[in-house]
Amino acid sequence: QVTHVESGGGLVQPGGSLRLSCATSGGIYDDAPMAWYRQAPNKEREFIARISRDGRTNYIDSVKGRFTASRDAARNTVYLQMNSLKSDDTAVYYCNIWPAIENLWGQGTQVTVSS
Repeated sequence: QVTHVESGGGLVQPGGSLRLSCATSGGIYDDAPMAWYRQAPNKEREFIARISRDGRTNYIDSVKGRFTASRDAARNTVYLQMNSLKSDDTAVYYCNIWPAIENLWGQGTQVTVSS
């Protein structure tokens, strides 16, 4: 079964850090670029970071220099290290392959940045 689970979210103060994980079932995930997306309250879901099979990364400007995507093939897991978090980063964070497959969206993990 093709599936994944996001975890690692929580409540953090501005300037803090979190590391999100996306544990996958392997298979389709192993051969595809993986991406992180987020959906803030009352906003559309947006792409924020992508990591290729060989580790090359791309980020949107608003997270560049603060977020780092990585993947561990042995653990079938993709990570998103988030530093210097801001209130604007508050959202539900999702992983999916790139480009996203509609029926692969998971539950996501909530990140709340607040003092």
